[in-house]
Amino acid sequence: MSAYLVVEFTVKDPEVYRDEYSASAGKTAKKAGAEPVAGGPWEILDGEPTLSSGAIMRFPDREAALTWYNSPEYQELIEVRGAAMDARFRLIDGVPEQTA
Repeated sequence: MSAYLVVEFTVKDPEVYRDEYSASAGKTAKKAGAEPVAGGPWEILDGEPTLSSGAIMRFPDREAALTWYNSPEYQELIEVRGAAMDARFRLIDGVPEQTA
């Protein structure tokens, strides 16, 4: 069953985000089987707008997402991520496929 990584973030340093974090993080996620599903500024319909933008990545399953996040390759980017943006990462399982 697919798993979805939901990232909420506000960019603090656009240059660091663009040049040092975004491309590298995307490559590591793709290598782990992730597929971008959505990304960009949030349109807040209700609730507190604490983080301004977001992204959703689909992974083949929960294990693949956790393996990616905990990989040494991605963990090396955590310090850069902290300089580039304030972020919240959440993981949720996809809905099981319906059988007819």
